[in-house]
Amino acid sequence: MAAMKRHVLYIVRLKRYLSSYLGTILILVSLIGSSVRAEVGRPRGVAISKSSFYKPGDTFTCLDNSAVLPYSQVNDDYCDCKDGTDEPGTSACPNGFFHCTNAGHKPMYIPSSRVGDSICDCCDGTDEYSGEVICDNTCKELGRAAKEERERKKQLLGEGYEIRKQYCEQGKTAKEEKRSRLEQLQYDKVQSETIRNDMEALKNQAEIPEKEAKDKHQQAWEAEKASRQANREIDQITSAFKELDKNGDQFMSKEELQLHPEMDIDNNTVVSDTEAKEHLEDNDQVDFDTFKDKVWPNIKDIYRSPEPVAEEPPEGSTVEPEESPPVDPEMEVDNDRDSEEEDDDEASPTPPTLPADVMGNDEDEDEYSDGDEDDMEDDRKDERGEEGSPPAQEEEKMPDYDEETKKLIEDAALSRANFDEADKRFRDTEKELNDINSFLNMDLGPDEVFYPLKDQCYEFTDREYIYKLCPFDQASQRPKSGGTETNLGRWGHWAGPENNKYENMKFEKGLNCWNGPDRSVLVTLHCGTNNEIVSVAEPNRCEYTFNFNTPAVCIDTTPEEPHDEHDEL
Repeated sequence: MAAMKRHVLYIVRLKRYLSSYLGTILILVSLIGSSVRAEVGRPRGVAISKSSFYKPGDTFTCLDNSAVLPYSQVNDDYCDCKDGTDEPGTSACPNGFFHCTNAGHKPMYIPSSRVGDSICDCCDGTDEYSGEVICDNTCKELGRAAKEERERKKQLLGEGYEIRKQYCEQGKTAKEEKRSRLEQLQYDKVQSETIRNDMEALKNQAEIPEKEAKDKHQQAWEAEKASRQANREIDQITSAFKELDKNGDQFMSKEELQLHPEMDIDNNTVVSDTEAKEHLEDNDQVDFDTFKDKVWPNIKDIYRSPEPVAEEPPEGSTVEPEESPPVDPEMEVDNDRDSEEEDDDEASPTPPTLPADVMGNDEDEDEYSDGDEDDMEDDRKDERGEEGSPPAQEEEKMPDYDEETKKLIEDAALSRANFDEADKRFRDTEKELNDINSFLNMDLGPDEVFYPLKDQCYEFTDREYIYKLCPFDQASQRPKSGGTETNLGRWGHWAGPENNKYENMKFEKGLNCWNGPDRSVLVTLHCGTNNEIVSVAEPNRCEYTFNFNTPAVCIDTTPEEPHDEHDEL
């Protein structure tokens, strides 16, 4: 038992010793490593990754192998190498570069011309090594801010990626539903087309007897109208002949025709024998048949029936005056006033007669008077229609169809309505089918991730305009003060680089600029948790650029730690 205790104590002491020994070794290794790093020598402005080219020795070879120099000429403020690599820490070579170590932040290269220019370019201040300007070392603060920005971007990418996964699910589901709907619509199209064709056949079949019955009715009505018109024309001719045949001898002579001044051809107010015979087809007189067939067609447009003369009442008869309606006292006052005005007019002197040269030619006046009479007579004819015919507004209407024709029209109308309904159903099905095919053929990105942007519009307002972007449709702008919308371009295609074509959207063939190209828009997509336009620019005339944030382009990758060569710690 005692031996066991001694053995346990031995083991415990051994562990303590080994722990102490290993700690000492680690400390020594750390010190040795620090001294080694401290002893790593390289000229000012050289990155650690290139320190092997600047080993202290007798000579230095330019990195482009253009020359071999004594090592003492490195950073001697004189440019000896064509590539400027002998002056990494001075401003001697215009094509040289200075490496900022920037411990605690990211290293960077700056042009050699910025070295020693009294401006702190490196966050550790090593570019102003002369001491003329004191540069604060801000690398830790910048490194901390850069780390926070990386974390923010990482969080943004993570949140955006989660939304992106939802977008993908929505897009896949939508296309799957459309494919299922497509199968149903293809079947519905066949069925609706068959029904439409059947309805069209029934419609055509019903329209044949309908058309025949309506045509028959129309022809009968046209014949009836022609008969009535012929009778009216015969009545008109008979009335004219009777009026022209003054002596009632059943002949119309040239002397009787000369009693109508409208038959005057040369407008001298006298109808001569020659003019009368010309109207009578070179006859001295004509009977009714000749008048109807040969004379009337020539004179019917100029013949005027005399105005009917009111019959005088026979002698001894009295005509009772019509009773006048009761007169309003106020009207009596007005009438008295009118009577006084008429008396004044009668008392006013007659205007003096103007000279003949002012009045103008009497013959011209007669000519105009005749013309006025012609116009008045034409107006009267318009009011009463052709001689002996009823006015145009009183023209008889076609009689209703018979019951059999009405039934045929009703059946045909029902067939047309059925066809129209079937045709509309077929066309609606066909349109939906085409829309679905167009949607299925649309490139909505990998995993249909851009589906939620379809049929949506987003606006951005700057100082003058309101810009609108409708992905997969069009882009436009309108003035803030109001006015018409200008088409900046319709959806064209994806226009990103070869390795990521979904980075850019191209909208083209917008409204043409005066003396310029068609308007167009290039949309650059960036990762963001919201769909929004963040900026708009017009770098070239009528060529616009939109920056658009969307979760659809957020990728599930942690942003790489930015570094040029190494993070100098």
